[in-house]
Amino acid sequence: MEEIEVPAHFLCPISLQLMRDPVTVSTGITYDRVNIERWLFLCKNNTCPVTKQVLQETDLTSTTPNHTLRRLIQAWCTINACHGIERIPTPQPPVDKTQIVKILNDAKKSPSTGRKCLRRLRSITLQSERNRSCLEAAGAIEFLATIITKSDAGSDECDEALSILYHLNISESYLKSIVINNGEEFLESLMRVLKCGNYQSRSYAIMLLKSIFEVADPFQLISVKQEFFTEIVNVLRDHHQFSQQASKAALKLLVELCPWGRNRIKAVEGGGVSVLVDLLLDVTERRVCELMLNVLDLLCRCAEGRAELLKHGAGLAVVSKKILRVSHAASDRAVRILCSVCKFSATARVLQEMLQVGVVSKLCLVLQVDASVKTKERAREILKLNARAWRDSPCVPAHLLSSYPSS
Repeated sequence: MEEIEVPAHFLCPISLQLMRDPVTVSTGITYDRVNIERWLFLCKNNTCPVTKQVLQETDLTSTTPNHTLRRLIQAWCTINACHGIERIPTPQPPVDKTQIVKILNDAKKSPSTGRKCLRRLRSITLQSERNRSCLEAAGAIEFLATIITKSDAGSDECDEALSILYHLNISESYLKSIVINNGEEFLESLMRVLKCGNYQSRSYAIMLLKSIFEVADPFQLISVKQEFFTEIVNVLRDHHQFSQQASKAALKLLVELCPWGRNRIKAVEGGGVSVLVDLLLDVTERRVCELMLNVLDLLCRCAEGRAELLKHGAGLAVVSKKILRVSHAASDRAVRILCSVCKFSATARVLQEMLQVGVVSKLCLVLQVDASVKTKERAREILKLNARAWRDSPCVPAHLLSSYPSS
C-alpha cells in the first residue's frame, strides 16, 4: 500500500483508510460504513463529520450504499494486485428491523431453533454499530433479558444471551427499561451468574451490573443485598481470572453503591477491606490503584471499615506507601483514609503503629512537596490532631519542629 498512491476519493474521511463498504449520507459525503456508523450510533452524533451539518433522520437509521464507488475501489484493487493490494470483498447488505423481528419470533418456537437464533443474533451484533442499534429497536434486549432470567445460570443459552447483551453496548434508555420491566428478577439472575457462571460470563455480568446501577434510582441502590457485595468482592479476589476491564467494573460498581444506605457495611462484611489491601500490595496500574483507594476511602468512613483496615497487618503501611508514588488523586485518597482513622479510631496502639510503618514521616513529606492544597490540609490536620503523641518522634524532620504544634 505504501508503494503506490491511493486515490483520495477512495479514502474514508474519518479513518483516512481505503474504504471497504462506502456509504453516502444526506450531505453527499461518502464514508466507510463501519466508521460513520460508529460516529452515529456509538458516539451518538447527529452531524456530518466533514460538513458539520445536521444529518437527516434517515441517516440516523440507515445509510445509502455507494455501489459505484465500491466497484471502482474493487477494480482499482484488482489492477494493483501486483503491488500486494487485496481486492475488498463485496459486503453483505445490513440487516433491518423486520429481519431481526423474524429471528426473535423464530427463537421462541422451540429450544433447538432458539439456540440457532441466538448464534445468528450474536453474529449480527458483532458486525456493526448499526446492527446493534437495530437489535435494540426490534426488542432484542427484552428477549435476551428474558432468556437470562428464565435459563439456568451456566447454561449455554444463558451464556450466549449474556454475551450478546454485553456486546450490544446498551443505551441508557434501554438499560433503564431493563430495570423497570425486569427489575429484581433480572438482577437476581445476574447474581446467580456471578455465583455459578464461568469466568467469561461472570465478567459480562459484572460489567452489565455496573452499567445498570449507573442509571438505577436511589431505592434500588439502597436495596442491594449483602450477597451481592460478597460476589463483587469475589471478582476482585479472583482478579487474575478476569480481564482488567471486569476488575475495573467491579471497583466502579463499589464506588457507585457504597455511598448509599448501609452498603459500606455490607461491602466490609463481604471482605472488601482485606481484599483491597492485599491487592494494593502489588497493583502497578495507576487508574486501578486510584479506584482501589477510592473504594477503601468509602469503606473507611464507617467504623467497621476502619476496624478491618487496622486489623490487617499491612493496612496502614500499604495506604501510606501509595502516598506520593502513584498520582495526586491516589495521594489525596490515601491521606483521606488516614484522616478518617486518626479522627475516629486513633488509639495509642494505632498511633504507635503509624510511627513504626512510616505514616508520620510520609505526612510530613506531603507538606514539603508538590501535593494538592486539600491533601496538604488533611496531612496538616492529622499532624495537629496527634501532636502530643508524635512530637518526640525522630520521624519528624528537624526543620519542622519549630513550627510543629505542641497541643
